[in-house]
Amino acid sequence: MSPHLNRALGPWQLLFTGLSAMIGSGWLFGAQRAAATAGPAASLAWLLGAFIALVIAGVATELGAMFPVAGGMVRYSNVTHGPLIGFMAACANWIAIVSVVPIEAEASVQYMSSWSYPWARQLYQGGELTSSGLAVAAVLVTVYFLLNLWGVRLFARFNVLVTVFKIIVPTTTAVALMTSSFHAGNLVGSDLGGFMPYGLSGILTAVSTSGVVFAFNGFQSPLNLAGEARDPGRTIPFAVLGSVGIATIVYLLLQFAYLGAVRPGAGGWAGLAFSSPFAELAIAFNLNWLAMALYFDAFVSPSGTGVTDMATSARMTLGMQRNGTMPAVLGRIHPLYGVPRPALWFNLGVSFVFLYCFRGWGILASVISVCTIISYLMIPISAVSLRRTMPEHARPVRVPAMRLTGTLAFVFSSLLLYWARWPLSGDIILLLLMFLPVYAWFRRHDGWDRHRIACRHAVWFMVYLPTIAALSYVGSRPFGGLGWIPYGWDLAVVAAVSVLFCEWGVRSAMDTPDLSVITEDDDLPAFGGH
Repeated sequence: MSPHLNRALGPWQLLFTGLSAMIGSGWLFGAQRAAATAGPAASLAWLLGAFIALVIAGVATELGAMFPVAGGMVRYSNVTHGPLIGFMAACANWIAIVSVVPIEAEASVQYMSSWSYPWARQLYQGGELTSSGLAVAAVLVTVYFLLNLWGVRLFARFNVLVTVFKIIVPTTTAVALMTSSFHAGNLVGSDLGGFMPYGLSGILTAVSTSGVVFAFNGFQSPLNLAGEARDPGRTIPFAVLGSVGIATIVYLLLQFAYLGAVRPGAGGWAGLAFSSPFAELAIAFNLNWLAMALYFDAFVSPSGTGVTDMATSARMTLGMQRNGTMPAVLGRIHPLYGVPRPALWFNLGVSFVFLYCFRGWGILASVISVCTIISYLMIPISAVSLRRTMPEHARPVRVPAMRLTGTLAFVFSSLLLYWARWPLSGDIILLLLMFLPVYAWFRRHDGWDRHRIACRHAVWFMVYLPTIAALSYVGSRPFGGLGWIPYGWDLAVVAAVSVLFCEWGVRSAMDTPDLSVITEDDDLPAFGGH
């Protein structure tokens, strides 16, 4: 019995972890929130979000196949730019994933509140969970934790079964609604303010904050579980890109079904408010069998995602411990079950804190989305940097035109952050900076020379974050700014500034990447070519 992670996940199991993470509470509420923000053009928001996710995920697969380690998404930047940037990127990524665990439980309880029973209606009131609702959500989070406690094989078997069900129910829902009531004119916005009633900015904001980025964030799960994947060079790209493609089809079907079934009144698309959108529509069209299936799936879909992200966040915590910014106890792996149990316990406690502080799906989804965007920023920077500093290193997956693709991925990430609208974009950046004292504590024994080197490689990132926040503050009014930069020109300015910072970030990488933060894992295969 060796205290190593078990490489027990095959290509389909890894694919299902990505799908399970993507098709969770996002499908229960994402279509409604996207329509409220973008109107009939919400379908374009999903297509744009999928394209951006594919670009970023494609770049990430090269890193994941190069370094198939536990919690890979929180470790790549530490290899290329040192511990300070590594810590900040890891914090954003970890927050974005661990906070998904309570949000999935909240989604289940919120759907449950639309049951006809008086006790159920007491679970969710005034846009947030009540005390009894919080208690039920806490029980669900505990179940997610327990399903991860006894090994990756139990988690994988549970996940495959749940994911198959999670694909069938949303697809059936979309088809049933479209065959029961479908107003084709809604898709083009006839008599409802047009196809883009909230303008292009509505589409872009929907991508950032209405659950689109939140939904596609699940592509990270196969990368963070890469330390337990068989043949990572083949399974990782299959799982990452395949899960994004399948999820895109499912979400587009659901968006078309929602737009076609609903006839908004004088308040327009933004005036619609359902506590359980698809279930309430099913009841309105006398599809009681579908409503029952949806109420059941309201537990299954979010729970599958919650279980997956509990597993993923534990591996990310393990990765942060390997980076030297988490206590040593969180890096322990159970000798029999091969899972990081202390990390699971830690993330269970963090999930309870998020559950108490953010009691509504919509509020927490916006926070997660912006943290997710920040976590994307270092993926292309690290990938492009390694092409320069380690050109001969074996790459089982090689992204074509990496310099161009990586720059495009960074620009997209910056635009997503800007589209999130002021002041949310600035608030999340401030939250991230508040974690710096934690970094200082864990790295307090580093000598001055090591701190100076870490800061030198991080200067560009420390300048980048307030720069984007400032652009968001003075940007156009459709994105919450003061309007000093006209609408349209603001997008061009953010893109141009992003290209400059991308170049600065790549040039700031260490000439000799620190592979010690990767190769110290006991159970890693040899890295060919280096």
